[in-house]
Amino acid sequence: MMDWQRSGLIAAIVLVFGFLFIQWNEFKETNRPAAPTLSDEVLLIPGEDVPVVEKNQQDISVLDSAIPQLTESLKPEVQLDSRASDSRLITIQTDVLDITIDAVGGDIVRAALRQYLSSLDADGKPFVILNRTQNQTYIAQSGLIGRNGTDSQGERPHFKVAQNRFVLEEGDEQVVVDLSLEQEGVSITKSYTFKRSDYLIDIAYKIDNRTDAAWQAHLFGQVQRDSAKPDTANAMGPRPYLGMAVTTEETNYKKLDFGDLEEESFKAEKLGGWVAMVQHYFVSAWVPDQQQINSFQLRKLGGQDLYAAGFTGPATEVGARQEGLIKASFYVGPKDQHRMGDISPYLDLTIDYGWLWWVAKPLFAGLEFIHNIVQNWGWSILILTVIVKLLFFPLSAASYRSMARMRKLQPEMVRLKELYGDDRQKLSQETMAMYKKEKVNPVGGCFPMLIQMPVFIALYWVLNESVELRHAPWIFWITDLSIKDPYYVLPILNGLSMFVLQTLQPAPPDPMQAKVMKIMPVAFSFFFMFFPAGLVLYWTANSVLSIAQQWTITRKIIKE
Repeated sequence: MMDWQRSGLIAAIVLVFGFLFIQWNEFKETNRPAAPTLSDEVLLIPGEDVPVVEKNQQDISVLDSAIPQLTESLKPEVQLDSRASDSRLITIQTDVLDITIDAVGGDIVRAALRQYLSSLDADGKPFVILNRTQNQTYIAQSGLIGRNGTDSQGERPHFKVAQNRFVLEEGDEQVVVDLSLEQEGVSITKSYTFKRSDYLIDIAYKIDNRTDAAWQAHLFGQVQRDSAKPDTANAMGPRPYLGMAVTTEETNYKKLDFGDLEEESFKAEKLGGWVAMVQHYFVSAWVPDQQQINSFQLRKLGGQDLYAAGFTGPATEVGARQEGLIKASFYVGPKDQHRMGDISPYLDLTIDYGWLWWVAKPLFAGLEFIHNIVQNWGWSILILTVIVKLLFFPLSAASYRSMARMRKLQPEMVRLKELYGDDRQKLSQETMAMYKKEKVNPVGGCFPMLIQMPVFIALYWVLNESVELRHAPWIFWITDLSIKDPYYVLPILNGLSMFVLQTLQPAPPDPMQAKVMKIMPVAFSFFFMFFPAGLVLYWTANSVLSIAQQWTITRKIIKE
């Protein structure tokens, strides 16, 4: 029994340290500085990579969704300045978004989130999520392909617009930007609608067919992005997911990172659906018409460091002398699970709580409820930790009672080891007899703790994924719960609390095991120096509460 305990504990410790070591190495190798994202200059590329459909093809199930490579001949020799008088750039400002649209193609080539700063510095600018510069590519494209489509390989439509700057004025609930195009007797208007306090952008193609022949095309939308990792202040802990996600008939939330697409592209069809590009705290997602069957494609673009995630809708036909409408929506903003859940089924799963999402969601709801009262995310974390600890008090009490009884038996266990140290079978028999006599279960302290682990792990992921904690202050020097403690006070307190907690628990009988246990507080203090302060606050509070709980229970057992 003692061998089983020792082996299990050592294996668990090795796994934890292995995980932390892997995260540390991954950070050193991959956490390079992010590409510049706050430049006012946008690289304008006349020919973009777009999906292709044969001119006479109408069946969505057999669409050729191959994406051609961008040839060198399509790349401009100079970079155009967004402030130039002859610029093709259209800027839109709402209360939450700064958007730049390229009149060539009508694509969104820059998106900044006005209510989320890039940093907490005095000169902190809005966080830029989409951008196209010489060093970065992350854009949202949309267009029409097929028989009468406006977009084809190497050629994008040049839209006209009444003005180059639009602002959502005080008192207005939305601003509409119309891009117009004439196509051999067909008037096409690409219309963007931006609503107040909303990160969801509606895109509609209005078709006015003034010819004597039917007009037909497919709507496509896609996100293009390079594989550069966004800048992050946190080196350790669970690495936030960076890559693509899509909902399918088989899987509500399917993730495919850039490495997956190096090996094989992905295609699927679904009624409604969505496709997204996911990063820490933020997401961009295409949401096509939810009443039609759409084809989704995720792939790498040729030999470039570019990846595309998008959809192609079914053929839309507008009869002679008729008008038609094709529409979709594009979300670019924070991972707001309430808003995203309303937009499309399972889109809120891009807030990735892992397989414990069913535990994490109620925990986040509780954390949010507490925050609505106390108006501070740091105190909300502490209060929620106390509530969770109280809910599990009966299980924890059973575990700590078992540990306290084991601690009481330590002198007798040492005596038995001295008597029968050379006879392992006899030592095991005498030890089990002692457990039976004293009515102690050696694994009784483990089982109640294991039951609680899913809740604590889920809360850990909630704190790591919640954009609400980004730049959220607590008290004094903790001005941002999403980054490490600048003075490492919380990691040190966590290490001290772990050390005190160990002194209240029975000492391992094995000398090597005891040495490993002594090293753990120091090792965890070191690794926690790189964890977000909100996560370390949670672990420290949990350890302090465990100390108080075990001390109280141990004192009670000693009196008995």
